[in-house]
Amino acid sequence: MFKLYYYPNNASLALHFLLHHVKADYELVLVERESNTHKSADYLKLNPAGRIPTLVDDEQPIFESPAICIHICESHPEYELIPAIGDPKRPLFFQWLAFLNNTLQAELMVRYYPHRHTNDESNIPNIISAQDDRIGEALSIIDSQLDSNDFLLGEKLSACDYFLFMLAEWSLLLEKSPMDYTNLAVYLNRLSGNPSIKAVCDFEEIDLRPFKI
Repeated sequence: MFKLYYYPNNASLALHFLLHHVKADYELVLVERESNTHKSADYLKLNPAGRIPTLVDDEQPIFESPAICIHICESHPEYELIPAIGDPKRPLFFQWLAFLNNTLQAELMVRYYPHRHTNDESNIPNIISAQDDRIGEALSIIDSQLDSNDFLLGEKLSACDYFLFMLAEWSLLLEKSPMDYTNLAVYLNRLSGNPSIKAVCDFEEIDLRPFKI
């Protein structure tokens, strides 16, 4: 059994999608952010970074969302959510997963937590403005990729799509949301009807109506 330490609409969301998709035997453990449970001594034994999520597989804790994502996919290869070794699209899977985590997610974190990136609060409006531009650049790259592809890797759903849907949901509050990009909007509208996304968002009380066009 997997045990996923999660918080609603947090970085655990993509992993929750994946666990549901592969019909894994898993337990959800809510980490109370309000009481800083993720900074407690017990949690830090599992995840020394003190962040959410953490996955425990047969008493082995794993942290960092991309690593957990890959582990879930490779533990259930029959669902083909990651291209097999030797498949020419396998390196593209890692490319897009890295782009989503290291570029789009990283830029979103600076955008929503600007105070962590300056010692002068007067700089915060400038940081937010700059981040909006940077996030827009990343979304434009993704929009271009979807111009002639149904999914990030082409014609087939992969774990990267679940990861992107999570980040797109976080981006809805931006002045230029993901739904303002032609290809991305069509893609997100289609994904919002995915059974795993619908089930998990219902469980985590995430409103999917903004993705409808």
